[in-house]
Amino acid sequence: MGSLKDQLSSLVYSTDGGDQRKADDDPAAADDARLAGLDGIVRLRRETSGRKGKGVTTVSGVPLTMAELKPLTQALKKRCGSGGTLKDDGMIEIQGDHRDALKTELEKRGFTVKLAGG
Repeated sequence: MGSLKDQLSSLVYSTDGGDQRKADDDPAAADDARLAGLDGIVRLRRETSGRKGKGVTTVSGVPLTMAELKPLTQALKKRCGSGGTLKDDGMIEIQGDHRDALKTELEKRGFTVKLAGG
């Protein structure tokens, strides 16, 4: 447990969102909102920004719910023999440059894949 100051300084009201104590984290609504903005193309990108020069391959635009993305993330990490994570916005990060292996695996699973960025 934190100090008394930390306990008392939690956000209770915001002019943007109203009463924060009543904020419900509805995963189904978040999935619906995320899926509505997708065009059906999975994009693979190699990124190094904000990671102290370490490269990661990001997979974005996968038209699956968060519950369905978890086992996909595990399978992709296992396929590449590398670590990685699933972000809250539905983006999968795999450590290292594995764009070719990920492209073949995702196409095998029936997704339309596009290599994006450099």
